[in-house]
Amino acid sequence: MTADRPDTPDPMPGEWPSDWLRATLGLLALRALEAGPSYGYAIIAELERNGLGVIKGGTLYPLLTRYEAAGLVATEWRPGDAGPGRKYFALTDRGRTELQRSRTDWTRFTWATTSYLDADRPNKENLA
Repeated sequence: MTADRPDTPDPMPGEWPSDWLRATLGLLALRALEAGPSYGYAIIAELERNGLGVIKGGTLYPLLTRYEAAGLVATEWRPGDAGPGRKYFALTDRGRTELQRSRTDWTRFTWATTSYLDADRPNKENLA
């Protein structure tokens, strides 16, 4: 149970249904870039650290490529300290706008979903 919401169990990394992660990965990737440029492995590590499970590079990188084509992120190759260079991703102004829009929509959606799933919500059986 979490301290701030005693009725909510702590998430176990890697135990979220894969379709939930696929549905939210775009929003989560944009959020991971909000603080500044980052590279794929660091984004994956941040999401895992925050209880969102393990995201595979084969899932994240095509998404970031689509976001680059859509103008939501810009890329830059940076030399590596002791190895090959890394491709860094950074939010563009358009990406920041999309993150804010998605964040607002997600908040509304989760409120509606949680409200609907509430056990105290009337249903056909208890309306009769």
